[in-house]
Amino acid sequence: MTRDITLLFSTRTIRLYCYGFLSVVLALYLAEAGFTETQIGLLFTLTLIGDALISLWLTTSADRFGRKRTLLLGALLMAGAGIAFVLTRNVFLLILAAVLGVISPSGNEIGPFLSIEQAALTQLISNKRRTQFFAWYNLVGSFATATGALTGGWFAQILQNNEWTALESYRLLLVGYATGGLLLLLLFLNLSKHVEVEAIPDTTRRLLGLHRSRHVVFKLSSLFAMDAFAGGLLVQSLMAYWFHVRFGVESGVLGSIFFGANILAGVSALLAVRLAETFGLINTMVFTHIPSNVLLILVPLMPTLPLAIGVLLLRFSISQMDVPTRQSYTLAVVAPDERSAASGVTAIARSIGASISPALTGLLFSIPVLFSTPFFLSGGLKIIYDLLLYREFRAVKPPEEI
Repeated sequence: MTRDITLLFSTRTIRLYCYGFLSVVLALYLAEAGFTETQIGLLFTLTLIGDALISLWLTTSADRFGRKRTLLLGALLMAGAGIAFVLTRNVFLLILAAVLGVISPSGNEIGPFLSIEQAALTQLISNKRRTQFFAWYNLVGSFATATGALTGGWFAQILQNNEWTALESYRLLLVGYATGGLLLLLLFLNLSKHVEVEAIPDTTRRLLGLHRSRHVVFKLSSLFAMDAFAGGLLVQSLMAYWFHVRFGVESGVLGSIFFGANILAGVSALLAVRLAETFGLINTMVFTHIPSNVLLILVPLMPTLPLAIGVLLLRFSISQMDVPTRQSYTLAVVAPDERSAASGVTAIARSIGASISPALTGLLFSIPVLFSTPFFLSGGLKIIYDLLLYREFRAVKPPEEI
């Protein structure tokens, strides 16, 4: 079991590293390839829609089909999407690759991996240690994303300083992304049977892999979709693009900014464990998330680049405290044979919510007077989500809080 835990943390690290370096340059790559801002936003939306549909199919059947098999299929989809983005600049082929493959414009998790890995981890550890493990799992991911953003941004910058074109430098990073998918495939092959859920006679009526926890999961999913829609307005690629246009920031500096942001985000996830032990999972989710979104609204109001970066980093220092607590809470209130499905359905709801908004941001970016509007929309909607979540779930306790 310890070996499986190590493998799952390793795959998380590799995957988020690839997501990190891709998120810094993906919008820049598409712009260099001739895409307009509206087309980039639309492509990101279709990417997230395709991910939502494929992930829904994979995660809701993973406990019956096999968690290891599903992870292997996800790795193949990630590698395939990276290869397609390297080989063509045709908009229709890229849309097809984005919809059918696994590619991350946000720097965050995408695909079936997170839901299945966390369901497996929950099975391998005790309830008392669940939130702590999820915090470390998120910390590892944030550090990997941060390192990927830093190295990817500066790698592209160094290549361009040595007479590579911007397009060529970004394409090389896409080759690295495809290679990361193949490496995941090799690691997932080494998982043991301990990650699989024990076979239980299926005498209950299921919907999307859920039975008794259906009502709770669907209610959580609707709220998570709202939060994700707000977050999707400012996926990391689009935020990097905003800094590039507003302040003229180059890819290397963008990598440094999001390196610092993701390091702080990872630390904030770890600090959430102590708060959750004292105040409970729901309280920690809500009362750390609200101030982080106030800070998000303040970013475009800053008159200089250093101030904008400072507020952004301050926001990231508390922004991820709700993530391990949210994940831990979701898996705590469902039956063991619903965990992959519950995590998958809530993750898909988030993907669907997030998939709609990049197209809106692309449209707003194309209108100079509305260029900074996504920050205000995102922060405001997230605060409304926090208040609704607290009202609906403050009385629903996980096992360790009863």
